Amino acid sequence: MIVEKFIPPHPLKTPVLFLIFKRLDTTKQVFEQIKKAKPPRLYIAADGPRDYVEGEAEKVKAAREYVLSNIDWNCEVKTLFREKNLGCGKAVSEAITWFFENEEQGIILEDDTVPSQSFFWFCEELLNRYKDEKKVWHIGGTNFQDGIIRGNGDYYFSALNHIWGWASWADRWKYYDFKLEKISDDSFLKKIFKSSKEYKYWKSIFEKMKSDKPIDTWDYQWTFTMWFNGGLAVLPNVNMVSNIGFCEDATHTKIENELSNKQKYELLIVKHPASVERNVTADEYTFKNHYAQGPIILKIINKLKRFLR
Repeated sequence: MIVEKFIPPHPLKTPVLFLIFKRLDTTKQVFEQIKKAKPPRLYIAADGPRDYVEGEAEKVKAAREYVLSNIDWNCEVKTLFREKNLGCGKAVSEAITWFFENEEQGIILEDDTVPSQSFFWFCEELLNRYKDEKKVWHIGGTNFQDGIIRGNGDYYFSALNHIWGWASWADRWKYYDFKLEKISDDSFLKKIFKSSKEYKYWKSIFEKMKSDKPIDTWDYQWTFTMWFNGGLAVLPNVNMVSNIGFCEDATHTKIENELSNKQKYELLIVKHPASVERNVTADEYTFKNHYAQGPIILKIINKLKRFLR
């Protein structure tokens, strides 16, 4: 149920991992929401600056100092600040591993994913509800259904574990496989995707991640690990997190598209789905409207932008 104003039902008990790097403007916006939620334990992780990028060390330092100097509530703070740059893949995945070595469950936010306030309590309630339900691996805060309500609850179950604001458990993350060494072939994809287009789409990404030159990221590995183990994600029936990081200074999301800067809502859970079953129709809609053509369109936009320059 959408509400105009969210009033926390109780103090937040769930820890938060805040992943930052060098973008002070977006970091401030995300941190303002964290400050309002007042998590009892705050983990802050930051990759080191790249030696070959002029002025990056100063930006990295400014982001770290801002967060540390603006913690104005009573909480336990732990930091993982890298001196050298590990890259997006290792820096983020190792930070999440560090987080779950210290916590049984928790919320993860990056420096460009601005959550609504209810997102924190949405995650907390569902972390507790599905802690022992091993079919559920991931709780996401984003919704790409363009206003279409899926199922009869305030959230639905999906194979797509969107990572723009999410939460999980240590006993699921322990299976995370950065190099995908435990997954030898793509046969698990055939069990999930019946259409040839979806299967080929994810097969190509899987093959790229298994190649000698994989994409420098961490989230595809989390997705494939979840699928390989038969896991599902919880997704809200309205969008609760806005990604404000689509810009030239971003690592991957450099060009704005229909998924960037989406409006976010405050959601109260008043009705849970009757069963833990994947909503295939919702996943097919996401693929058709946001995945299938997305990479092609972005390539065209990037080419036009380079041409204009």
